[in-house]
Amino acid sequence: MSKNLVIVESPAKAKKINQFLGKDYIVMASVGHVRDLPAKKLGVDVEKDFEPEYVDTTRGKKILKEIKAEAKKCENVYLAPDPDREGEAIAWHLFEALKKTVPEENFFRVTYNEITKPAILAAFEHPEKIDMDRVNAQQARRILDRLVGFQGSPVVRKQIRGANSVGRVQTVALRLVVEREKEIIDFKPETYFTVGAEVRKQEAPLDPFTIKLARINGEPVGIKDRRLLPGAVKTQEQLEGIQKELENSPLKVSDVITKEVTRRARPPFITSTLQQSASGALGYAPARTMGIAQKLYENGLITYMRTDSFNIAQTALDECRSFVANSYGSEYLPEAPNFYKSKGSAQEAHEAIRPTDVAVLPGKEGMQLDVAEEKLYKLIWERFVSSQMVPARIARRTVEIEAGADNTYLFRATASDIVFPGYMRASGIEAAADKPKNGEGDESETEKLPPLVQGENLNVLKWLAEQKETSPVARFTEASLIQALEENGVGRPSTYAAIMSKLDEREYVIKEKRSLVPTPLGMELIELVLTTEEKLKSNNKVDLFETRFTADMETKLDEVEEGKIEWTQMMKEFYPSLLEWIEHAKETAEPAFVSRCLQALGSVSAWAEPMKSGRRTYDDKKTVEELTEKTAAGELLSKRQGEMLHKMCCRYIKQIPEALAAGLELVEPEAVRSDTPRKLELLAHLKFEEPRSVGKRTYDDKKFVKSLSDQITMGKRLSDRQVAYLDTLLTKYSDQLENFEAIRVELKLDEKQEVEADPSTAPILDMMASVGEWDEPVKRGKREFNDKTFYESLAAQFKGKGALSERQLGALKKMVARYAAQIPNYAELQEEYNLPAPRKPKAKKEAAANEE
Repeated sequence: MSKNLVIVESPAKAKKINQFLGKDYIVMASVGHVRDLPAKKLGVDVEKDFEPEYVDTTRGKKILKEIKAEAKKCENVYLAPDPDREGEAIAWHLFEALKKTVPEENFFRVTYNEITKPAILAAFEHPEKIDMDRVNAQQARRILDRLVGFQGSPVVRKQIRGANSVGRVQTVALRLVVEREKEIIDFKPETYFTVGAEVRKQEAPLDPFTIKLARINGEPVGIKDRRLLPGAVKTQEQLEGIQKELENSPLKVSDVITKEVTRRARPPFITSTLQQSASGALGYAPARTMGIAQKLYENGLITYMRTDSFNIAQTALDECRSFVANSYGSEYLPEAPNFYKSKGSAQEAHEAIRPTDVAVLPGKEGMQLDVAEEKLYKLIWERFVSSQMVPARIARRTVEIEAGADNTYLFRATASDIVFPGYMRASGIEAAADKPKNGEGDESETEKLPPLVQGENLNVLKWLAEQKETSPVARFTEASLIQALEENGVGRPSTYAAIMSKLDEREYVIKEKRSLVPTPLGMELIELVLTTEEKLKSNNKVDLFETRFTADMETKLDEVEEGKIEWTQMMKEFYPSLLEWIEHAKETAEPAFVSRCLQALGSVSAWAEPMKSGRRTYDDKKTVEELTEKTAAGELLSKRQGEMLHKMCCRYIKQIPEALAAGLELVEPEAVRSDTPRKLELLAHLKFEEPRSVGKRTYDDKKFVKSLSDQITMGKRLSDRQVAYLDTLLTKYSDQLENFEAIRVELKLDEKQEVEADPSTAPILDMMASVGEWDEPVKRGKREFNDKTFYESLAAQFKGKGALSERQLGALKKMVARYAAQIPNYAELQEEYNLPAPRKPKAKKEAAANEE
């Protein structure tokens, strides 16, 4: 019988740790939190010092039952979740749930930064007690987020159709994205011209090189900080004048400047920099990076991956320095270890992210990693090893060339040679990012320069000129947004990936390639936030979603963890700000306007019949009665409710006397299009396909047609987009419609085809129909990549719309190349339809790693 019960979060970690401990231990997994605030109510008593109400989670009930049964057999319980706030909170919740089963003095807390045998055994040799300050910091964060979500979100939902929620940190992140988008929209590009030449020496070596115009009469040209410099060439006339003056002007080397620069290695990874580098170097989204890092950690290959500290354990430092000296030579080893300063709020008890054993080289046989895991491990290993190496030494040579008669034109070319690679010997994939750029203007260096001396004349092979425009700042990517949040002190390592996921799930942003673009819904939400901020500032109040305020809250959470302030005191200081925000965010309809609308609707005698759509029943008469009661009780209606009443007045305009309608600016709604009922009638008796899910959305043709029919019954005119999709459905189900060609002419469906089909689309879809053996679906996170269903989706769309987008056709062509072996005469078809060369099907592991 085991004497000691050990509880960790994940089954994978439990299995690994179980290998290190003897027969006197049994290791179980809580699988995350076993208790939390209730899902469907606030669960916080603000009148009793914000006392939380914790309940067992649905999954936690079953797990706690199993853990309690095992705990009854054991003398001691070791709580071993992760060494951060969330881990400490999980440990405390387990203690609270089990303290009636095991005596309180028999509970112990063990923490470790890596899952290796020495680290685990050392942790169990020095068990501690639960850190209640850290638990309280997590409680404060959880309750803060619950209060903002439960009390702030309903205000937003009332004001903005489709808005789901606000979040204490999520909304600040969205605000940064929206403000960046506004900056891009407001940016006014300026035209300018670059001037250069392809030149060579007049004697060997005669290799050509490129020079760029840097100054005119001492004034710098080009751009800086996205603005044109004083000497910039702005017009075609100015360019032609320069070209004419330079046409017969000799080029003479006026100076050759050589200097050696040193470039220091980057520090080892912390959570934010790992997510940024993995995005840039490997194309991984932050959530994917953290998922892969979690596996590497649980397999004992890297240290804990949620950290903001650059600290390195002395033993790991010694091992790394020994490895550098033995593998690269003593000249690559600095006299003393390289130390990197962490932010003030960093927890120095944690370490940076590093390999647990530097001798386990990337790609080592027997590591049993998939492609994605191996790439991330390599990135972490290279960054750690290079962080303990000497700087690189780079010789930078800049040649300055003068020309011109009436004006002095200074051209430049710069090239760099690595004199000593230093840390670049180990930095691998990131080394390319360390190549120096030209210090002035926006042009990069030339690759190589021949030997040149002052006073030497050069021959011009070709004059170069290019018209350009200044460009706005780039949109945020997930990685650069995380960097911005970190720089502003918003969020913490454990929250960054979740913030990105929330913005996507709430449909406040979409991704275009890797860039984050705010949706109209996201823009509207931040417009409400900014409007509320103006109201608050006018009353000398603080804004809940202002970056500095949010950063200050993070600092106070750190102070709670450090035991400097009580968490309840922090909550008391915060809560009034939330209530003030809610009060100022409420946009109410003008009471006099509401009163006139209700008075006008009071004259309606013939109401539309109640209409059921989905779970909701729309009953105009009942709605008016309810709103009349609310206003009679002194309740103010929201701006959205006021707009709804006005629309209702417009619908019943024929029953409202002119005297009551005066001043309400009522407009009779547009009539339903004459052909819409006919289209719905044709679709009413068809057999629709089963609903299909694409990403987070479910497409249900039957439900969609029913919804449009309900709208027509209520007298609503469909939008152009809805009508266009109706036309698509008629084409999609044309095989069920008798004499469809006559219907197509009658309803003029051909005239409404907006997308011109690529002639290769149909033949390529036909090719895929011959595929009999499909690759297995690949699951990554919540998404599944399934070639077969993707093909079926494209085929269904083509059948309905008669065309695919350029991006969809590109994806189809890539896919057909993977199944070339199953497509007869692929070689001939490849040339005819411009298809890619046959590709080997992805191995199962590679498929999971490389899907984007």
